[in-house]
Amino acid sequence: MIRRYEKDDLAELLDVWYEASQIAHPFLSPDFFKREREDIEQQHLPIAETWVYEEKGKLVGFIALVGDEVGGIFVSPRRQGHGIGRALMDHARASRDHLDVEVFEANQIGRAFYDSYGFMLAGKTVHEATGQPVLRLRFDS
Repeated sequence: MIRRYEKDDLAELLDVWYEASQIAHPFLSPDFFKREREDIEQQHLPIAETWVYEEKGKLVGFIALVGDEVGGIFVSPRRQGHGIGRALMDHARASRDHLDVEVFEANQIGRAFYDSYGFMLAGKTVHEATGQPVLRLRFDS
């Protein structure tokens, strides 16, 4: 079931984010994850339109949107490959003409997902805080 994020979801959402991030971003430092966790709670979630995917009362994935930008999409590693990420992206796409997202070039899991979904390369930059190359991708409906 896909539903709107509620404040009571915070702990589960952060757990999903952290578990999935550890697998997708092994090249990032523990200090980065600590700062990012705080930023998600204090800066990103308050401005994002966030949708969660719930199974049997447990949050197993989410997508956070700021306008047409996918700020983040994460699925519990135990539930990846079961269509949850695609369902969340389909939900976001249903109300938008296009979607943009940035993904670390070294994030093979994220890149494979976006490629299979049909996102196309729109640019490349460097993530200021980490020095890692970042790809900007776009999906046009």
